[in-house]
Amino acid sequence: MMEDVPPLLLAMKKLVVTAAALLLAGSLHAAPASPQSVEAVLEVTRVQTMLNSVYANLEPLMRQSMQQALGGRKVSPEEQHLLDALPAKLAVLMRDELAWEKLKPLYVQVYSESFDQEEIDALLVFYRSPAGQALIGKMPVVMQKSMALVQGQMQAFMPKMQQAIDEAMAEAKKKPS
Repeated sequence: MMEDVPPLLLAMKKLVVTAAALLLAGSLHAAPASPQSVEAVLEVTRVQTMLNSVYANLEPLMRQSMQQALGGRKVSPEEQHLLDALPAKLAVLMRDELAWEKLKPLYVQVYSESFDQEEIDALLVFYRSPAGQALIGKMPVVMQKSMALVQGQMQAFMPKMQQAIDEAMAEAKKKPS
């Protein structure tokens, strides 16, 4: 029966089977990342330091967001007292609930599930290199500038979005129920 199969087709079948076996073997031999190596990546990338930086800026950001949400609307002294106290309470709550000690095991789990040991080792090599350290050091500034640019885009976009909402609402009112 095999003699009826053209040699080229047989060779192609063998090639496909061999390629599939190699791909499967590669994925079977990929060692899971060790928790220690994942923790090393988290340390070298300064994840805890970045979280602490976020927490340090959290209260002022919440205050600013609340002021923007009010849109210049006057509030009573009682409401103002509550609004003044709320950001500090929320910041403490977030620091407690999202403390590094609680988040670290989650980060280790996610990294361990997402990367194998070879990839973690390569990440460590990169992040320990001068280029990797430059990326880590400059990323907060890059993110800050990116957010400012996106906010600028959103401010230009918001009137258009509001117009689309107004038009949709007007159209909905015209249609009989």
